[in-house]
Amino acid sequence: MSTTLSTESLSPAERAECWHEAVSHAFIPLQVGFLEESPSAGVISSDQLGAVQISRVEAGPQVVTRTRRAIAADGEGWITLAMQHRGCAWLTQDGREVVFGPGEFAISDSGRPFAKELPTAFDFTAFHLPRSALHVRDEDLRTATATVFEPDSGSVGLVSTYLRKLASGAADLDPGTGRRLADTAIDLLALVIQEHSGTLNPAAPQTAPAMLARIKDYAMCHLGDSSLSPEQLATAHHVSVRYLHKLFQGEETTVARWIQRRRLEMCAHDLSRRAFAVPTVSSVARRWGFVSPTHFSRVFRAAYGVTPREWRARAGGNEVPATPAR
Repeated sequence: MSTTLSTESLSPAERAECWHEAVSHAFIPLQVGFLEESPSAGVISSDQLGAVQISRVEAGPQVVTRTRRAIAADGEGWITLAMQHRGCAWLTQDGREVVFGPGEFAISDSGRPFAKELPTAFDFTAFHLPRSALHVRDEDLRTATATVFEPDSGSVGLVSTYLRKLASGAADLDPGTGRRLADTAIDLLALVIQEHSGTLNPAAPQTAPAMLARIKDYAMCHLGDSSLSPEQLATAHHVSVRYLHKLFQGEETTVARWIQRRRLEMCAHDLSRRAFAVPTVSSVARRWGFVSPTHFSRVFRAAYGVTPREWRARAGGNEVPATPAR
C-alpha cells in the first residue's frame, strides 16, 4: 500500500516545518535547510516491500544533514540508496564529496554524519533499508558511501535496471512477492558493494541469488554469440563450472537448456514482429546464436509445436503462446 506525504496544500510559511517532519518521518531524523526564500511544495510517495522502503521524492532546492546528535539519539542504522532522476546532488560522507546526476546513484549510511545538497528542483527515488539487512562488512560499506555509481554496464547496470523496475511496479505487488523481490535487491546491492571494495567472493552462499541474476544478465547480453557456454559464463564470473551448475539447480533446468530457452524466446519474438517479415528464418536464428538451421527448426518445433515458418505465418492472427514449453 502506497503512502504519500505532501506539502502542496500548505502555505509557503507552513511548508518548512512540515517538510522537515515529513523527511524525518519517511527516512531518519535529518536537518533540512531550504535554498529558496519561499519553499516549494514537496512530495514523498512510499511503498514498503519487505525490509526495503521505496520512496519517490520531489521538492525544491535544499540541504539535508545528518548530525552526530541525531545519530546518538537513534537506534538501528539505515542505508539509503538514492537514484537521481532530475537535478544533481552533492553528497559528502566518510571524507568524500561527490556529485551525481540523472541515471546515477549514491549510497549514504545513517550511522555516520553526512550532508546532501540539492541546489535545484529535484526528483529521485530512495531505497531505504536497515543496515542489518545488508550483510556486508563495515569497512566494505565505507568504501561505497559517497561514491557515484554509473549505470553503464556489469553489476551496476544490472542493479540500476532492477531497482528502476522494482520501483515502477512496487505499488502493484502483493506482500509475499514484494518481499522476495526486495530480498533480491538487497543481495544485488551487497554484491555491488563487495565488488567495489574488492572483497567479493563469488562462491559465497550469501551471494548466490545476486550472482545468479548477474550471470543471467550477462547471458542475455551474449545470446547472439553461438559459442556462449557454461565454461564461458563461469570464466566471466570467476566461478567454477560446477558451482555454475549448482546455481541453476534451483531453476529446474541446466545452464545449456536455460540459454536455449531464452534464444528460442527471442527468435519467437522477432519472428512475430512485422518488421521481420522480410529477413529469413535462418537469419533470425543466426542472430540469436543458432548455427544450424535444421537444429533450430527442430528445437523450435519441439518447444512451440509449429515450425518457425508456421509461427511467423500465424503471428498476424495472434495464435501464438508467450513462451516455449519447458
